[in-house]
Amino acid sequence: MKILDRYILTTYLKTFLTVFIILMFIFVLQAVWLYIGDLAGKDLDSFIILKLLLYITPTLIPLILPLTILLVSIMVFGQFAENYEFAAMKSTGISLQRAMKSLSVFVVLLGIVTFIFSNNVIPWANKNVYNLRKNIAQVKPAMAITKGQFNDIGSYNIKVEDKSGENGEFLKNVVIHKKAATNAKNRTVIIAESGLLEGNENSNLIQLILYNGNYYEEIVNRDPKQNRKKPYAKSYFEEYTINVDLEGFNDVDMDDQSYDNRYNMLDVNALNYTIDSLYEKRIVALKNFSTTLYNRTSMGTLDKNISPQKDSIFEGNILSLFNDKTKIQLLNLSKNSISSTKQIISSNKQNFTAQTRWRNKHVISLHEKYVLGIACIILFFVGAPLGALIRKGGIGLPLVIAILLFLTYHFIGIFAKNSSLDDSVNPIVASWLSTAIMLPLSVYLTRRATKDRPLFESEGLLNPLKKLFGIKSKILVFDTNVLDTNSEEYSTLLGYDNSKLIDVVKHYRQYDYDIGYKNSSIEILESRGITKQELKFGGNLTDHAYEESLRLKYLYEENSKLAFILYFIAVIFTLPGAILKNNGFPTIGDSLYIIGLCIGVIYLFALIKSFIDNSNLNKQLGANNVSNVIIFLLLGLPLYFIFYFFQKKKINEDLKISAIKSASTAPEILDIEGFKSKHKEYKTYAKYALIWYSFAVVLGVLFFVFKNNKLPAVASASIELSAVSSFLFLVYSIISSITFNKLYVFINHSKNTNTILWTILGFVIYPVIYISRQKKITEDASTEKK
Repeated sequence: MKILDRYILTTYLKTFLTVFIILMFIFVLQAVWLYIGDLAGKDLDSFIILKLLLYITPTLIPLILPLTILLVSIMVFGQFAENYEFAAMKSTGISLQRAMKSLSVFVVLLGIVTFIFSNNVIPWANKNVYNLRKNIAQVKPAMAITKGQFNDIGSYNIKVEDKSGENGEFLKNVVIHKKAATNAKNRTVIIAESGLLEGNENSNLIQLILYNGNYYEEIVNRDPKQNRKKPYAKSYFEEYTINVDLEGFNDVDMDDQSYDNRYNMLDVNALNYTIDSLYEKRIVALKNFSTTLYNRTSMGTLDKNISPQKDSIFEGNILSLFNDKTKIQLLNLSKNSISSTKQIISSNKQNFTAQTRWRNKHVISLHEKYVLGIACIILFFVGAPLGALIRKGGIGLPLVIAILLFLTYHFIGIFAKNSSLDDSVNPIVASWLSTAIMLPLSVYLTRRATKDRPLFESEGLLNPLKKLFGIKSKILVFDTNVLDTNSEEYSTLLGYDNSKLIDVVKHYRQYDYDIGYKNSSIEILESRGITKQELKFGGNLTDHAYEESLRLKYLYEENSKLAFILYFIAVIFTLPGAILKNNGFPTIGDSLYIIGLCIGVIYLFALIKSFIDNSNLNKQLGANNVSNVIIFLLLGLPLYFIFYFFQKKKINEDLKISAIKSASTAPEILDIEGFKSKHKEYKTYAKYALIWYSFAVVLGVLFFVFKNNKLPAVASASIELSAVSSFLFLVYSIISSITFNKLYVFINHSKNTNTILWTILGFVIYPVIYISRQKKITEDASTEKK
């Protein structure tokens, strides 16, 4: 192995192991939180809990490994590009493909190992997790009585209205049902005003002492007539003691593994065999069902009890052949037969649906074993060229991009698999869909990176649409037109001194003058001995910053106008399509809906392009880009008709402010370079904290939305990702607070920054704290200037 290959592979592996361990730790903590209800109050040995976590760890690999490969690939190759290491490689004739050679071999081997792992280790882990959780669930808490519900303790079901005392031993309004023998009805009820639980740690007996209650017992009489009177015996007591023997109550074999035939516990061979058996079982069930329905019609025996005349046809009403009594009997018989047949069809439909879901789960489980290894390879070829294209390493931007890509990949897989359970989508297609979508993306990104071309070139798609809708491109006009020497405007220019004319030359666009003012001012200055070359060297010929701002504004206006038009077209197609689909016109409705969705995809593309132009313009103007991101997330996607006019007005205001804003001197800072560096560092951490805060809040809201719409899988994924985003927000929030405190070392300022209080408040209202801190830095730096 050459030195370059060893260096790239070593760097990748170090980052891979670090990220993998961190993600595994996060998801194991999430698993602990998920299973805490199974473990709480069971007095389990710590070894059992550790064994459960050990078994859970391999089951997390299908979620963690693809995310790790995607994130590490973006981080490592982004770092190489950011540090100009790829530029150094290319200068010596080493292409990106050659640099990826060693890692490509490693990822392919990792994909093969992943398949072996998913075929052997993960089924073993799933079997152990399932059986261990089953065994833990059988362990009953000896003294745990939850108020407001019946608690199964020994041979009694106990319900209490309230508990009090240091250990919850004092009970109020106790209701007890005494269990009867197997398959017998519970006939004994005990009701008491209060109770007391007493027990000994060294004893298997607990005492429940009841006070001021009644004992009810139903009496069973051999005479049915007497039982109709519901006889019972009732007795009153002031104190009644119940002894509950718990010996053998928690005698559960934690090593029992009686369940081993679930779909996620089988390897490839067992799954293939089971799937074939399920298909054969379905064929047999369908044949038996059809035979049953046919036999119920009695078509096979219809002519056995009659002797029809040959060549005779009866054209009348067949019921007219029978008398009224027989007619009623025949109609009742037909009605009952149809009703029972409908019940048979309904019950069989439910059975077939359950069988289909169970079979499709096996098919999905089989193909997921192959998908996992292939997905690791494809996601590497998505992340590696993407990192080289964005030229950004570290944990910031790469992590955001990786999370967004993985969310897309993961949610597509979840929706497809859920849809395939009832055969709405082929389960094989559903298993491969998300990976198949990533495949062309990996090819596209790899080609762009190897050819040193930018990530997106939207002009090929958007320009034809702009021409179609008549959106004309605005350009900055440069010509040689001059004012008429006899005009009043020219006379006004002649009255200006040189400094005023230079100001007109440089800032004529800010004053809404046409280019004739600039050219005439240059002529007058040249007549006064100031040449065009001197203006250029002095930086007074053109205001490059403002003209670049205008160019970005024109570009944003084009793309935002196109997005605005596409937004309304998408809405016009999508809403009527959904209405028609839900009101009995599925064909037309589906067609309009699909067309609307396709236009919506193009709208999103134009929207993202306009957002990028807007971000570049804000950066050029020195405006706050983070607030722009927040507004875009809240209004841009669902309410673009509001966002469009809001942004248009805001950009015009920002340009005016930029045009009239006077330059100001820098504040008096002890170490200017150190202050700039630390301020830049703080802004980076603070922005990422704001981004993760937004992710956590949005995903948290989506959790409740999906939960209320009965989408448990998506709701679970949302709350998990919200937890991860919250963790990352906490990390970045704390780091930004520390950096904010260090920033004041460079400012000769004695004011208390209240870092701890701001940090605590930031956990709840971080956007407010973010804006306040930015404002405080500006104000305090300005105070030093004074």
